[in-house]
Amino acid sequence: MKKLNSIKYVIVSIAILIALWQVAFIFSDYSEALFPSPLMAFNALIELLTSGQLLESFITSMGRFAIGYGLSVIVAVILGLILGSLPKVFNYVNPALQLLRPISPTAWMPFVVLLFGIGDLPAIVIIFIAAFFPVLLSTVSAIMKIDDIYFRVSENFGIRQPALLWKVILPAAFPQIANAIHLALGSAWIFLVAGEMVGAQSGLGYQIIDARNNVRADLLLATIFVIGIIGLLLDFLLGIVEKKVLRAWGGE
Repeated sequence: MKKLNSIKYVIVSIAILIALWQVAFIFSDYSEALFPSPLMAFNALIELLTSGQLLESFITSMGRFAIGYGLSVIVAVILGLILGSLPKVFNYVNPALQLLRPISPTAWMPFVVLLFGIGDLPAIVIIFIAAFFPVLLSTVSAIMKIDDIYFRVSENFGIRQPALLWKVILPAAFPQIANAIHLALGSAWIFLVAGEMVGAQSGLGYQIIDARNNVRADLLLATIFVIGIIGLLLDFLLGIVEKKVLRAWGGE
């Protein structure tokens, strides 16, 4: 029943959004070439699907996203576990992290393009940066907040590393780490598109730039809609994985 309600909420919400879009189109003074209707965008979506362009862009973008986001989460969690276990070392590292963290990933784009050129790597690097700091800092915070009683009980039962990591530390810290991974997913997906708009010649982000250059606002809006739907699906799938991991560790 909960799943049906969730699906109902999504359908109704998207329907309202499209209805507002249609109302805005009806009362807008802009040309159809600049602000197309939902029907025009839908026809453009069909055009993208039948031509195979959308599938090609989707595969390209998802490949970059999987590499950048996956590597970022793995590196950030491992580094967070190390720094969280070494608070004195983290005290020296933290000021540098806090200096770098507020810098927008797109601010690094000119430097990244100069280093790696045009192609897959700039987008992957931008995705990596976008997801790295939230996951790293949340992992460190989660490790440091683990109650000492967990370690005392583990010592009494003779649990040592690496079993301590898998049986005690990760299960105790996972809810906070998972929340950061979830939030980083949205940021990484946003900056994937931004990275492809500047540092790539393929993918969904480049498709937006190409539509703009050809004055095809219908293709542009269709692509934007697809990007939003993919982001929604990724968020949903990650939520399912989180629940399964929590259930396996007795979190639910």
